[in-house]
Amino acid sequence: MSVYKVGAYVKLAKLWERRRTAAIAYHNNYYKEKYKDNSEMELVDVYVDITGNKNICKRPQMIRLLSDCRCGRVNCIATQTKAYLAANTEDLFFLLHYISRLKNRIDIVTEDLQYNINTIVDAEQQRESLLKAAEKYIAVESYRYSEWERSIIDALGNMND
Repeated sequence: MSVYKVGAYVKLAKLWERRRTAAIAYHNNYYKEKYKDNSEMELVDVYVDITGNKNICKRPQMIRLLSDCRCGRVNCIATQTKAYLAANTEDLFFLLHYISRLKNRIDIVTEDLQYNINTIVDAEQQRESLLKAAEKYIAVESYRYSEWERSIIDALGNMND
């Protein structure tokens, strides 16, 4: 049995900036408790962005998470809601497409009450359906994905600066 290496991601609105320390502590504790007795999932880190910026490329903790996915440190992204991952359908599809092309498989698990994502369980081929929808979306104007991907690559490159 393989252990999933979980990166928990949270995107909070800018208004949380005043309570940054408390918000980060809360989410760290939440995810530590959530995974402490789970023999199939090991929490690697909690990535909390507090920003008014909706663009994934401008969220430092999301970029750090994608870097950890890229190098194999994380193979499962967990989040309470898919809205934390992406501000809109386009960004969600772009993100799904991007992580699906990494050399290691990256799964996503959300806690949304309705329409949750769980590509580990993959009920009714959810992973394949999401990726197919993402590919169809990207095919309409592929240059938009190319621009998005370039912004992610640039942000990943700037991490080391």
